Amino acid sequence: MFPEYDVIVVGAGHAGCEAAHAAARMGSKVLLCTMNMNTIAQMSCNPAMGGVAKGQIVREIDALGGMSGIISDNSMIQFRMLNRSKGPAMWSPRTQNDRMRFAEEWRLALEQTPNVDFWQEMIRGIIVKNGVVRGVRTGIGIEIPAKSVVLTNGTFLNGIIHIGEKQMGGGRTGESPAKGITEDLTALGFESGRMKTGTPPRVDGRSLDYTKMEEQHGDEFPEKFSYSPTTQALKNQRSCWITYTNKAVHETLETGFDRSPMFNGRIKGLGPRYCPSIEDKINRFAERERHQIFVEPEGWNTVEIYVNGFSTSLPEDVQYKALRQIPGFEQAKMFRPGYAIEYDFFPPTQLKPTLETRLVRNLFFAGQINGTTGYEEAASQGLIAGINAHQNVRDLAPFILKRSEAYIGVLIDDLVNKGTEEPYRMFTSRAEFRLLLRQDNADLRLTEKGYDIGLASEDRLDNVLQKKAATEQVINYIKQFKIEPEMVNCDLTEMNTAVIREKISVEKLLKRPQLGIENIRKLNRDLDTYLATHEREVRQQAEIQIKYESYIEKEQAMVQKMANLENHRIPTHFDYAKITALSAEGRQKLIKIQPETLGQASRISGVTPADLSILTVYLGR
Repeated sequence: MFPEYDVIVVGAGHAGCEAAHAAARMGSKVLLCTMNMNTIAQMSCNPAMGGVAKGQIVREIDALGGMSGIISDNSMIQFRMLNRSKGPAMWSPRTQNDRMRFAEEWRLALEQTPNVDFWQEMIRGIIVKNGVVRGVRTGIGIEIPAKSVVLTNGTFLNGIIHIGEKQMGGGRTGESPAKGITEDLTALGFESGRMKTGTPPRVDGRSLDYTKMEEQHGDEFPEKFSYSPTTQALKNQRSCWITYTNKAVHETLETGFDRSPMFNGRIKGLGPRYCPSIEDKINRFAERERHQIFVEPEGWNTVEIYVNGFSTSLPEDVQYKALRQIPGFEQAKMFRPGYAIEYDFFPPTQLKPTLETRLVRNLFFAGQINGTTGYEEAASQGLIAGINAHQNVRDLAPFILKRSEAYIGVLIDDLVNKGTEEPYRMFTSRAEFRLLLRQDNADLRLTEKGYDIGLASEDRLDNVLQKKAATEQVINYIKQFKIEPEMVNCDLTEMNTAVIREKISVEKLLKRPQLGIENIRKLNRDLDTYLATHEREVRQQAEIQIKYESYIEKEQAMVQKMANLENHRIPTHFDYAKITALSAEGRQKLIKIQPETLGQASRISGVTPADLSILTVYLGR
């Protein structure tokens, strides 16, 4: 009935969609398996993409040739660049999206991708022979052969939904849990655990009083995620709104604590530290009199509202009563209550940096199965798993991004070397080279890599090369362009920056914190005329590279120092047990994770600097 596929992807969430698209675009024959074709790329939680560090990841996916940026652009209803008041390393794009259009755009994109087939049915198991994955087994007993399998099961593995004292099996509200895969994997020797996440109630926007809330507009000059010219920035945007909880809301929520599955022990899984439920927030931060609530439209035309900041698993009657005590929500009508979901995951230290499992060849894990949280984190893992599944079945070199090359590299390196004891979320603070890993230069960093493996198009590469050349031209022009005191001192005074005493280059003025490249244009007509011939993106790139030149050089020097460790490879199946000088914990972790380089070994939790020195000496022999 089925041919042998190069890659079978199990699960059609954000990770699964990116995995299927990447492998198929690179030339693999792909089967995407989902329990429901109508929920492909469902935004299970908030209708938004990007945010702090997450926006950088979406840009990186796009730069490599993935689809999340394009899909986000085609379905966005609002765009905001977060952290504009900080340095460019912190700038993070975020879109508010139309939930239904997002899912539709993904499905249509996959249907139009050659080499992608679909199968709608629960997958109950994997087929493994002699330590190599050979396919999957469906709920009705069909065995589908494959050279590689990517598991992207999200919250579906033995999922249990909690609402107060009620609990039911489910991977998402109204959808069945996935049974059988966990049992197959643990029988093969994989270690599993339980995690939990939650979602807030959805309400009828027609029942809210927005006059009691703060309106949150999109950016005046909205940008977009994708570097591709095929998507456009928004001309019109929908507003979001901000309101706050209060003492009465907190007191009402507390009346349900005795029936809360989080507090009475029914939920055993580990919850997300950085996206806690509302009951967790008022319990942990009892001194806070209020918490922020973001009121987010679910789309252009729907009246459904996502109550961001009010995730909860309390009884539905408590949720409803507390909601109606929030300013603007006094007459709120609930579409459905919030809930918590508990599910199986597999500690990611059982993976290689390619996201292939160590125990079973050609079996890959991506997304929440690895203990992460968030659409963006999942999508990036799906992309890398799909790329490497394709590479594996063709005996091509593995595709691994370094920590100095991408936030995606930081994410995967953290997971496979350190693991996670709670749902992992990406932050800019996790990246030691974040000035190099900005959202504005993801294409300069990664598109050539995407093109080399057959994922990014030639048009994308041409665009990047043109941008790079244009940026260098602008930088050189600014460095050579000199300016006289009498020509600019009046303007400089108006701009609240010091006057100049002698003829200097525009580069020196641009390095001043008070001045940006758009200010500089006003100082000289010839300069303005030249800069106007270049796109805003090029001007911005030139400004950042000039302003932060010395800091960028310092980070690049640090990268070079680290490269010595990264280039020092450790032989496969190296016997750490014979190095008696290693600490007991260090030896145990090295045996378990089997790092491929000294650089990777240095980042394993429990491996001390002394262990690293001993290992370096031993390898040197």
